[in-house]
Amino acid sequence: MRDILPTVEKWQANGEDIAVATVVKAMGSSPRQLGAKMAVTRSGDMVGSVSGGCVEGAVFEEAQKVLKTRQPKLVRYGVADDLAWEVGLACGGSIEVFIEPLDW
Repeated sequence: MRDILPTVEKWQANGEDIAVATVVKAMGSSPRQLGAKMAVTRSGDMVGSVSGGCVEGAVFEEAQKVLKTRQPKLVRYGVADDLAWEVGLACGGSIEVFIEPLDW
């Protein structure tokens, strides 16, 4: 979180609505470790990474849904999922990402 914190604090000061995505499980080969974070604003800004770039677009879309519903969600991406190839996760593993609205 330290790597994205300055940007998140700036967004908060500007009144942005923010969601945070965190890698909570990684199986097999994955480009980012547990705890990797990415933050997304409702207005479309993004900072950090949960996959080294290969699923960020899909996580961004899920984060927008979380911001609308205010309901956290757990999403899984892996090579066994049809969606994984579409979003570029071809590294041979899978990750689970928890996405939640930032309410602090």
